[in-house]
Amino acid sequence: MTQEYQLRILPEIAANEQKLKEYLSKEKGLNLRDITATRILKRSIDARQRTIFVNLKVRAYIKEMPQEDEYERTIYNNVEGKPQVIVVGAGPGGLFAALRLVELGLRPIVIERGKDVRERKKDLAQISREHTVDPESNYSFGEGGAGAYSDGKLYTRSKKRGNVDKILNVFCQHGASTSILVDAHPHIGTDKLPRVIENMRNTIIECGGEVHFQTRMDALIIENDEVKGIETNTGKTFLGPVILATGHSARDVYRWLAANNVTIEAKGIAVGVRLEHPAMLIDQIQYHNKNGRGKYLPAAEYSFVTQAEGRGVYSFCMCPGGFIVPAASGPEQVVVNGMSPANRGSRWSNSGMVVEIQPEDLGNEELKMRNEELAAQQDEQLMALNPNLKSSQLSEINSQLLSVLHFQEELERQCWLQGGRRQTAPAQRMLDFTRKKLSYDLPESSYSPGLISSPLHFWMPSFISKRLSLGFQQFGRSSHGFLTNEAVMIGVETRTSSPVRIIRDKDTLQHVTVRGLFPCGEGAGYAGGIVSAGVDGERCAEAVANYFNH
Repeated sequence: MTQEYQLRILPEIAANEQKLKEYLSKEKGLNLRDITATRILKRSIDARQRTIFVNLKVRAYIKEMPQEDEYERTIYNNVEGKPQVIVVGAGPGGLFAALRLVELGLRPIVIERGKDVRERKKDLAQISREHTVDPESNYSFGEGGAGAYSDGKLYTRSKKRGNVDKILNVFCQHGASTSILVDAHPHIGTDKLPRVIENMRNTIIECGGEVHFQTRMDALIIENDEVKGIETNTGKTFLGPVILATGHSARDVYRWLAANNVTIEAKGIAVGVRLEHPAMLIDQIQYHNKNGRGKYLPAAEYSFVTQAEGRGVYSFCMCPGGFIVPAASGPEQVVVNGMSPANRGSRWSNSGMVVEIQPEDLGNEELKMRNEELAAQQDEQLMALNPNLKSSQLSEINSQLLSVLHFQEELERQCWLQGGRRQTAPAQRMLDFTRKKLSYDLPESSYSPGLISSPLHFWMPSFISKRLSLGFQQFGRSSHGFLTNEAVMIGVETRTSSPVRIIRDKDTLQHVTVRGLFPCGEGAGYAGGIVSAGVDGERCAEAVANYFNH
């Protein structure tokens, strides 16, 4: 038989199965010799007090061994010869959409502008070594999407929007550790996730689907307000309804949609910096112990949120024991992101520290286009996508639909200029920033392209820098030792989410005016991470199945 228990125990007991059995025997009255096995179902750490506890939900097997699998398997059948669906993008939204299509008896044709997940790695190394960014193969574009080489964290709050457990189980079926089913903040790790992604791709192909790399969608084929397929940079056309899962950095897609009257709207984002502390310092603060995390606890996490002048200021994508990486997706950009290997074993811990931005915040003179040349470039890009646009239409697109996108681009360009027109990132010590002082030297950092001391408090838009400073001061008051010059701010973190929402019907998930187009995931403005994008991908696949049935 089996018994399940909710336990609150010390970390050294939670880390050792024999000690856990002895605890169950002593506290729950079980005969130690009868406990043949234990399985941890849920695990979280309670570090609110000086004594750290681990909360466990445990299943004890009494005089029997576990018979069931640790995860639920999904059956994928052959879909050769079935109706085909075009999935644009091989990030989590696209991959989970494709796998769900297979489940539903439809044939996915996955189109990915970047390279496969292994070949991508070579181009990522070039960013650090040569300071060159391949616009089609980088931390944003390529198999696995932005999450493949920027951490693989699976924590989400969007449990009401779909079956999160299904997403985690599919990851396990394709090679992820079953610990992701257990931990409160599950994490695969940047070093482990590529193999899982490859296995997902292989499932799609083995079942009769297709995956095309280095194939960029250049245009939708639209006839009578219905999508018939896509045109690509290879000259090949793919026909079928389209799940558009291009990710939050596909700015060329947003421009094409805007120029061709496919309804989109500007959307709020969050902008700021990557903040990096020594991992030992974060461990000491969070675990209330000068010796840090010790032998049995993982690298400590934190989560901060406050309000400053009517806008949220908060930590984002916290990477304990991680690295900061160069996440630009094109020329004249410096963008940073964070990642952690599975063991979270580096000497640093980082997070995005960001300020909420709404489209209405971008109307003042400080934030308008810096010069006529940049404005002319924006018009030229749109005209190339639709030569029939009038000047009044260009103005409306640039000032309204793409205003947040332009703000992102300009901030990333300013960061590139401050960094010496390379991937060297401008940086400032945390306490110096709040005191508006230049940092005359910088601490050692995980950011491999290198840092250059820069007065972020001076050149970043004041409505960001002032709120960040207020937020840091609040976080320092609530967590003693957090506001310190041992921490370094690295600019800029701008890719927290899409600057555009591609409007869809809430019931059918189709675009509001173009049938057969299913905007999906982070890039469409309907998800905020790997798991929520995967959930949205599955929902879009189900919506396509309904589209065929009607």
